[in-house]
Amino acid sequence: MYGPPGCSKTLLAQAMATESGFNFFAVKGAELLNMYVGESERAIRSLFARARAASPSIIFFDEIDSIGGQRGSSGRSGSGISTSAGSVHMLTTLLTEMDGFETLTGVFVLAATNRPEAIDPALMRPGRFSDVLYVGPPTQATREAIFGVHLKGLALADDVHVPTLAAETEGYSGAEIRGICEKAGQNVQDRYYDENDDDDDGGEGTAGARLEIAMDDLREAVRNTKPMITRDMIDGYARWAGRFERK
Repeated sequence: MYGPPGCSKTLLAQAMATESGFNFFAVKGAELLNMYVGESERAIRSLFARARAASPSIIFFDEIDSIGGQRGSSGRSGSGISTSAGSVHMLTTLLTEMDGFETLTGVFVLAATNRPEAIDPALMRPGRFSDVLYVGPPTQATREAIFGVHLKGLALADDVHVPTLAAETEGYSGAEIRGICEKAGQNVQDRYYDENDDDDDGGEGTAGARLEIAMDDLREAVRNTKPMITRDMIDGYARWAGRFERK
């Protein structure tokens, strides 16, 4: 799975494991990268061994570009990132484990990345990852659903209109929408307690005011949240897809 950050690639992997009932083994590529020399390769071999013993199972590599980066000459990766000998050994170990077709019966390997262009082409050869899935920014309907999830159970003013919020957050990731809801709720709480402190001090205050989120609170949070997904980013994914997506 590849696509912009914050668009639920990790959640999709967890949902696959939950729906299938398979045992789930998840690891972040960066965690393996930060181990001592030799430990990363042992960790990869141990991961596959545990998954085989617990099959049917799913191994999920998050941020796989951290360990599957392109190998290049002079210690540089094809994406311009330094490639240490340890990183090359990790990638070689991963490829060896993935190629163990007979011993991987009942073990499914999933991976996610925000940077598919940084992945070594060897990982993309047929027989290793059989499917390539683009996970893009949420659609209007999906944004409505995301707002619904994160606003559920909160005290909302009558003027809150989720379809309008979804229309005003085109290009935002699911993670950013979650942050908008959290920010709006926090701002309402801060304002509520500030106003009640004024009342306790003898000011006019707002005694009896309801602690609820209004449409203006959510819109203010939207204005203060800059979307990180750019047009160039989306175009870059499209170019990569033209080279590697399975037909």
